[in-house]
Amino acid sequence: MVKIALQIKATLENIDELKTSGVDFRWYLKFSCNNCGEVSEKWNYASLDESTPAQRGNGVNHFVSKCKLCSRENSMTIIEDSLKSYSSDDQGKFKTIVCLDCRGIEPCDFSAREGWIAKACDNGNVFADIDLAEGEWVEYCDKINSSVGIYEIESRFERIK
Repeated sequence: MVKIALQIKATLENIDELKTSGVDFRWYLKFSCNNCGEVSEKWNYASLDESTPAQRGNGVNHFVSKCKLCSRENSMTIIEDSLKSYSSDDQGKFKTIVCLDCRGIEPCDFSAREGWIAKACDNGNVFADIDLAEGEWVEYCDKINSSVGIYEIESRFERIK
């Protein structure tokens, strides 16, 4: 059981807060098998509202897969109370936005995609269902009469204790 933190870094233009849309948010990830090193070719997603009971104990898994190379069954659980938003104060720094409890696999790539919520600065508009698949997002906020945007999104994974 390895705990992995997904961290993001982004440039925010007139945005106070960037966060996921809730339990139905889909985390798109690629994984590597800890047993044989095989990396998934396709994007896989995990979400808090989709789970299967764990084989042992009372827990749940949000993602279960069988390695194509070694046939080992691996699983991952999203730690619900670890979800954090990315704010304008975090700009330019990596910040943990979710922690994953991994068994037999480790995430090696993250794709932001759709389902983000951004809150404009100075009590501006709240923008829902933002798609970050292109790596950036730009809009106009009529409450603050200015453009808003999210740019230069980067991600990394850190092992945590």
